[in-house]
Amino acid sequence: MSYRITLAHVLLAAAALTATASAHSQNAATNYPAKPIKVIVTFTPGGAPDILGRIIADRLTATWGQPVLVENKPGAGGNIGSDIVAKAAPDGYTLVVGTVGTHSINGALYQKMPYDMVKDFAPVTLLATTPNMLVVNPSLPVRNLKEFIDLGKKEGKMTFASAGSGTSIHVSGELFKSMTGIDMTHIPYKGRATAIPDLLGGRVTMMFDNMPSSLPLVREGKLKALGLTSSKRSAAAPDIPTIAESGLPGFEAVSWFAIFTTAGTPRPVVDKLQSEIVKIMKSPDVTKRLTDLGLDPVGSTADELAAFQKLEIQKWTKVVKDSGAKVE
Repeated sequence: MSYRITLAHVLLAAAALTATASAHSQNAATNYPAKPIKVIVTFTPGGAPDILGRIIADRLTATWGQPVLVENKPGAGGNIGSDIVAKAAPDGYTLVVGTVGTHSINGALYQKMPYDMVKDFAPVTLLATTPNMLVVNPSLPVRNLKEFIDLGKKEGKMTFASAGSGTSIHVSGELFKSMTGIDMTHIPYKGRATAIPDLLGGRVTMMFDNMPSSLPLVREGKLKALGLTSSKRSAAAPDIPTIAESGLPGFEAVSWFAIFTTAGTPRPVVDKLQSEIVKIMKSPDVTKRLTDLGLDPVGSTADELAAFQKLEIQKWTKVVKDSGAKVE
């Protein structure tokens, strides 16, 4: 007996496979989460990624009844922790608090990357943005950005700390260096927790830190703020001018934080995560807490995050190329 395979048979088989895959994805979302979820934070505790990761973990645990656990995996400008998620099972049980560094800067800055910033991840939602703040030790004899630039040009060598190579903190310094012509040496640390003590102790000259970790120290008088990297002033600290308005027009370097999971995760699972996390970000108490810290809550769709990331990669690739910065 012979069988004749027609185009109709092929189309019917393809439709059946599609329907089966769709049903499997829907079932995965219906049952999700059925076990604990890990949220990887690619930097040390205390900074904005850690704050956001722990807020989300606590709220999801309360809502879903499954443990959502934060794991800090610092190193290599966030690449170590991000790579764990890139290579995890595509099931939505391993998330990462992605940053402007790990998901838009590092691809241009590092000679070799362990993951592809786009292909290895499924975008979930853009959580928040924040300007970086140029902070110095209060003992430095400057009152504003102009005096700081004048001092740098007069004395020559300065050092600037960062939470690691490839972070927006690092690239903000590189941009400042190229725009002012000051001779500045980058000192990378494994997160803010190790950088801030050296800044407080006067062992490094300056740092472009995220607002949430430095603003409390500025309010206590332990650090002096000279400017923000955003295009406009922050409602959390309206008395601190922007760097652009203080003598460097066009200077802008905003940090952002987003949730990604592993590429190939069923879209219904991604959508379920996105929906719940956006509810958290838009809740009044979370919004107030983040705003007070200098973070601007967002809560985007997955597709909006993907489009935003594409533009950020284009922007920062040019900045890195123009600065000449590289990391082996």
